Amino acid sequence: MLKSARKQETDPEGRMPLVEHLRELRNRLAKALLGIVIVTIVAAFFYREIIEFFTDPVLKSVGCDVSFADLAKKEHTCARIVLNGLLTPFTLALKVSLMAGIVLASPVWLYQLWAFVAPGLHKHEKKYSLAFVGAGFPLFLAGGFFAYKTLPTMARVLLDFSPGGVDNQLPLDELLDLITRMVVVFGLSFELPLLLVMLNFGGIITGKRMLGWWRGMIMGITVFAALATPSTDPLTMLALAGPIWVLYFVATAISLLNDRRKAQLAAAGPADDEASELDLAPEAIDEIEPVSSSRSLPTQASSDRDRVDGYDDIT
Repeated sequence: MLKSARKQETDPEGRMPLVEHLRELRNRLAKALLGIVIVTIVAAFFYREIIEFFTDPVLKSVGCDVSFADLAKKEHTCARIVLNGLLTPFTLALKVSLMAGIVLASPVWLYQLWAFVAPGLHKHEKKYSLAFVGAGFPLFLAGGFFAYKTLPTMARVLLDFSPGGVDNQLPLDELLDLITRMVVVFGLSFELPLLLVMLNFGGIITGKRMLGWWRGMIMGITVFAALATPSTDPLTMLALAGPIWVLYFVATAISLLNDRRKAQLAAAGPADDEASELDLAPEAIDEIEPVSSSRSLPTQASSDRDRVDGYDDIT
């Protein structure tokens, strides 16, 4: 079994040689990969259900329930999901299983990453990092949920550009790639407010400055949402931009409260068990006073009886 190198340490501060750090990193990576492999194998037995989970909303929105012969007679546009190639079903099953393994095993490899980094952090740094990780994962899931809900509308709008009498076939691998990109883009975009809060807690930006950016941020978020969504309908764009607007103002409010808390702590001064900060700013130097120099040392000026030819001793 892979044992952590830190369990064998004797240093109370958790310091280890470089070789021990590399061994610890190797063990953590091995455990993370083992967790991903196990979850991937389990997900391989349910890859059909996973594919149906992502494609069913699209099929219910634009799916064809008639034959291609009757499709030309229908007034509305629809599409069919197809697979091209003999090896495509097998490679698609591997791809879906691996992606599901990476996502579903994220608690395992995130914990291994945290366990490797945590011993080098201070107590308050551990508290902040745990809070940010705990908030970041739900925010990413919320962004992915919005992407999942807007996919049917996006598919319907995009297929409306099809000319009349043309059959629409959606390759399943390309459709899953599009869904994955949408989920990742929506999920990462929901992390923007968390990034701003982290910068505020780190003292890089203030809540007042963030509040002054609100016009530019609304415009920038809107442009980003228009570029990130492949459809041209405003509903999908607003589905992405609207929640980010709200989260931005929530992050601004949190930053303003944090700035007020810091100001109150600074006004109250240090606690009883804390040392006050030293003022290391250089002070102005007064005018230099001239000092007269003596032509001889005091001991030499006091007595010359032991001096011979200018020397202190007759030897």
